Amino acid sequence: MKITDIQSPKDIKTLNINELEVIAEDIRTFLIDSISKTGGHLSSNLGIVELTLAMHYVYNSSNDKFIYDVGHQSYVHKILTGRAKDFPTLRQFDGLAGFQKRYESEHDPWEAGHSSTSLSAALGFAVARDLNHDDFQVLPVIGDGAMANGMSFEALNQIGSEKRKMVIVFNDNEMSISKNVGAMSHVFTRLRASKGYTGFKRDLSNYLSHNKVGNAVLDSMRNLKNNIKNTVVDSSFFDEFGLDYIGPVDGHDLKELIRVFDAVKNHDGPIVVHVITTKGKGYEYAENDDSGKWHGVGKFNIKTGQSLSSVPFNHLDWSSILSEGLMELAKDDPSIVALTPAMCSGSKLLKFSETYPDRFFDCGIAEEHAMTFAAALAATEKKPFISIYSSFLQRAYDQVNHDVARMDLPVVIAVDRAGIVGEDGETHHGVFDISTFRSTPNLIITQPKDADEARNLLYSGFKQDHPWMIRIPRGTVEYKPKPFEEIALGSWTIWKFCDQVDATVIAYGDDVDKIIQKAKVNEINIAVVNARFLKPMDTEMLHTLFNDDNPLIVYETDMLAGGLSSGILEFKNDEGYAKQVKRIGIGDHYVTHGSIPQLRKHEHIDINSLFDLIVREIS
Repeated sequence: MKITDIQSPKDIKTLNINELEVIAEDIRTFLIDSISKTGGHLSSNLGIVELTLAMHYVYNSSNDKFIYDVGHQSYVHKILTGRAKDFPTLRQFDGLAGFQKRYESEHDPWEAGHSSTSLSAALGFAVARDLNHDDFQVLPVIGDGAMANGMSFEALNQIGSEKRKMVIVFNDNEMSISKNVGAMSHVFTRLRASKGYTGFKRDLSNYLSHNKVGNAVLDSMRNLKNNIKNTVVDSSFFDEFGLDYIGPVDGHDLKELIRVFDAVKNHDGPIVVHVITTKGKGYEYAENDDSGKWHGVGKFNIKTGQSLSSVPFNHLDWSSILSEGLMELAKDDPSIVALTPAMCSGSKLLKFSETYPDRFFDCGIAEEHAMTFAAALAATEKKPFISIYSSFLQRAYDQVNHDVARMDLPVVIAVDRAGIVGEDGETHHGVFDISTFRSTPNLIITQPKDADEARNLLYSGFKQDHPWMIRIPRGTVEYKPKPFEEIALGSWTIWKFCDQVDATVIAYGDDVDKIIQKAKVNEINIAVVNARFLKPMDTEMLHTLFNDDNPLIVYETDMLAGGLSSGILEFKNDEGYAKQVKRIGIGDHYVTHGSIPQLRKHEHIDINSLFDLIVREIS
């Protein structure tokens, strides 16, 4: 059977174990080949091949609900539900999404891009099923990193209370994006190492050998809960939540997985199936990766494992620029500490963690906890630097507002992956943080136009006694470090093509220099304002701009509602100016997935669209 010939999970249900194992290897080969051409989430999907096959072999999607936590490890599920033919378009504009998407298939009942929502969603589906007197199984698949998140604990607490029928598939591979950390990681390590595992496979096999696998087994089980308890290891963690538990199970043994899923299929109430998998299984480079490099990848050479993308000479990614600056400052200031919620590799803090292990804290997938932790460090005269992706920072809104800003604590917050991020789509675009946090008192929001300004804003942030955000986008920028200089709070800069200009553009971030360059090349007579402080704004400069007769355009690549241009319009209204302001930004909708240039053009927030508006205004 060709992978691209699979139209639905029904196509694999007549296969025997040997044939399923062949399909598993074919899927791995297909994934490696396809993702090497498109990029995507590789390791997590290679690790879940047999598990997904076994689930689809035993259960009946779309009637049964498969909910993949985060959703990035649903590629095998997509293949088995007839979407293999679309993989050449994976994560591309108008192509197959990199996560479960409800609009894409009836087999995707839920969609997410953030960790630890699957258990809450599963309970919702289970309760609705019971209220509607329906008959289907709910199967959330959640990793050990996501299981340690606070939202998962909240859901487990109610799942144990509600006692609704569901099979929680605990996919344990010791890795989320980075290596899992914390006390919960040690709990799961003890479960993996339990003596019950060595006897589990034998005990279950012996139990089932006296029955016919399938419904006959289940019909003979008067009390499945008690029967399963005979093969349960010491699982006090899940027991305390009122959940039954079975495992650990070898996540790459199809025969064993099928037996287990058959056994728990009609279990009355919630049960956890603990599955041990190897992230990156079947591809040497991914399987031996401890850094998280192969979690999400761009195009790569299959034979060498080398990335096919290259960084321009003298360029460095924005995350590394802040990290390098932080290292310099921390060398002379022992009060500087660094934190991140499970993004040590992505936020380029690995070198800091190795150099200053006593001053670095990986909080796991726990943005809320990490932010309040940082606030308390600031309250005790430490100088915390916390790096969180913009999309994930949304989860810590209350902590930024209530614990950091309300007490006016000097926490330096790096808002990584700000703006359009590209192929991960709606759930990952960092376009909401300005409008989310601009109304927060005491909070300073900045974005640098280049590497020097990024370093200087970092330096200036540690000089302030207020919470300080530095937004940085995905991508690289030219990097030739210079000595640190403090930047005056709320100050903007302005570049002019000549003394008398025809229009003024207010922008921020790395677009500022791109606009200036295009104006120079095309001899467009404009002024370009670098609004490096989104809050507070440079009101002195705004008074000057509103008092001249030139058209004023605010160019932003984030949400218009609540963004920089909203703040400028508030200033205009409050100060009584009549001058019109033209705005470019993202409207009231979510932005799909695709390359950053494609999405900017699609949203009419590319620089060509800006210059089209400029020409119309000055003509």
